[in-house]
Amino acid sequence: MDIIQLNLIETVEYLAGKTGQRSYLDVAMLNIAADYVESKIRSFGCPVERQRFLYNGTSYYNIIAEVKGTQNIQEGILVIGAHYDTVIGTPGADDNASGVASLIELVRLSVSDPPKKTTRFVAFALEEPPAFMTKNMGSFVYAKSLRDKGVKVYGMISLEMLGYYCDFKGCQYYPYSLFKLFYPEKGDFIAFVGNLSSRSFTHAMKDSFRAVSSFPLECLNGISMIPGVDFSDHRSFWQFGYPAFMITDTAFYRNPNYHSQGDTVETLDYEKMAELIKGLHRALGRL
Repeated sequence: MDIIQLNLIETVEYLAGKTGQRSYLDVAMLNIAADYVESKIRSFGCPVERQRFLYNGTSYYNIIAEVKGTQNIQEGILVIGAHYDTVIGTPGADDNASGVASLIELVRLSVSDPPKKTTRFVAFALEEPPAFMTKNMGSFVYAKSLRDKGVKVYGMISLEMLGYYCDFKGCQYYPYSLFKLFYPEKGDFIAFVGNLSSRSFTHAMKDSFRAVSSFPLECLNGISMIPGVDFSDHRSFWQFGYPAFMITDTAFYRNPNYHSQGDTVETLDYEKMAELIKGLHRALGRL
């Protein structure tokens, strides 16, 4: 078991096992999770800042780290984000401790081996209901702040559920039966999912990833009417005209534990997660 795999397990166990439910009502648990993310990133020698925002009179925090790129590219910064809150009643191992653990590992790898583009790594609060798809999402608050400051953004990647895989025919579902003609029956792949406006950005990352990794990858850029296409923090960036897509194990189209008490630490495949993270890090070095 390599260091990436061990680190992923440690973070998922801390967030989904030790900390547990982290809904918008569980402010103390959310703050514990935020402290953990900030502490881990600071331990890599990477500066961290908090973005405070209010929802119903309560303070919540986005945790923001930046790694300077190796090239002074004028296309703008890259943003990679993952939400650390959960729905009420679930420990949220896949949704979304898996994304946060992966975010932390990408920071660690990037500090020692920086990507070409300056990259902001952001752990978002309040992705889940009742903030979901509203201006109260942490990602909406952050995306708006970038727009208000005139920050040029090359693109945003949302890490949304990265740890659940299944390898038998029929375990992968789709919103419409037509998709079965073009996509696998087994849930052993990762998906890049974005809107039509983000197609160039999505495909650039897809090409970079496939050049350095054999991890099975499927790609979809479609309209928001397809259920699930906009079900994460990347949607907030669309609201401000930024290209964005999510990387996902397809959530409820595969994982039977989605938004339930069964979304626990032991249900995830950490070996596959580690392989994915290695590929993503290498791909960022080419983007």
